Amino acid sequence: MRRILLCIIPLILIACQPEPLQPAPNITNSTPVANLELSQAGVIPTPLPDSIIQEADAEYLLLTNIYDRSVPSVVNIEAVNQQVGFTDTGRGSGFIYDRNGHIVTNAHVVNGANQIYITFNDGYVAEARLVAQDNYSDLAVLKVDTSVNRLIPLILADSDNVRVGQRAIAIGNPWGLQGSMTVGIVSAVGRQLDSAELIDASALPGFQNPRIIQIDATLSPGNSGGPLLNSNGQVIGVNTAIRTTSGNFEGVGFSVPSNTVARVIPELISKGRVDYSWLGISTIASDFGVAAFADALNLPVQAGVLITGVLPNSPADRAGLRGGLAIQTVRDIPICAGGDIIVAINGEFVHNMDELVNYLVIKTKPADTVELMVVRGEQTLNITLTLDARPSEGALTPNCE
Repeated sequence: MRRILLCIIPLILIACQPEPLQPAPNITNSTPVANLELSQAGVIPTPLPDSIIQEADAEYLLLTNIYDRSVPSVVNIEAVNQQVGFTDTGRGSGFIYDRNGHIVTNAHVVNGANQIYITFNDGYVAEARLVAQDNYSDLAVLKVDTSVNRLIPLILADSDNVRVGQRAIAIGNPWGLQGSMTVGIVSAVGRQLDSAELIDASALPGFQNPRIIQIDATLSPGNSGGPLLNSNGQVIGVNTAIRTTSGNFEGVGFSVPSNTVARVIPELISKGRVDYSWLGISTIASDFGVAAFADALNLPVQAGVLITGVLPNSPADRAGLRGGLAIQTVRDIPICAGGDIIVAINGEFVHNMDELVNYLVIKTKPADTVELMVVRGEQTLNITLTLDARPSEGALTPNCE
């Protein structure tokens, strides 16, 4: 299983010459049945009333309306990396963030580019500059100077309200086909993507991009950076990647949630970087949460974040949080067991690491003081600690004590 970032690559289709199409017979209510070349002639139904047709087409009218309102805000991005002896061009999507000419896209779309060109929906082309990018969230903000009449911002929704099963609408430029819409549903929420490795394979891993939205709306190379919309035409995410074994879309796409956009983009605009809060802990290295191991490890709770390790001199270390004591194997997975379990932060219960990281990313900043509710054996403790900023070069995972 591998994840594909949605940057565009060349594609050539060789089509064979089709057979000439034959015109369909002109059938109306007045056409005599005897004249129809049908093996079993019957009575031709009368047309349905317009009210029934309009009701059946209501969803299509909704989608058409959303498209007409949103597509002027979606742009095509051409990122050129020109070096001595070679030129590399990548293409992706983006959307207008404000009336000042700021445009949101993925960091991997523009990473390494020294020239960036924006094509608006009306065909107008303008050169943009990179304001800043954040590799952890895979978000970047561009700036373009153009007529304010072209700068129609999309509205950000509250992605914490996104629910599985709701409509998911992607608009972007798959394979360079500008202004394409695909529609599906939200397949899952609360996924995680490894953030540092999205851009720089040499970056130390260990940080996660939380609350990722999984969708089944078709995403293809060139969709990266385009908006994911709800039924109100509001942005709930930024399309960023697919998971595939073939290299083609297989029904699993991922979008960075809009609440992360609302947290990251203003800081990129104001100071050119984003500072994230950091605890300095490690947890179970698997797709499972505490509930999957609670019985096997005889844990006192069924939800929370099991601390497997604490980094020296980290906020968690200074506050006295404890990591695991010994390796236990459950379902062929080695787990450093016996550590503290974080069940709440500032009074908000967390069921897993994704919810804890999301709280830290969206609701806190470095130097903030937070209160953790921690289960340690038979005790429930309230521990106060002051958050640090994430290390700029990543953090090594601590060993089991």
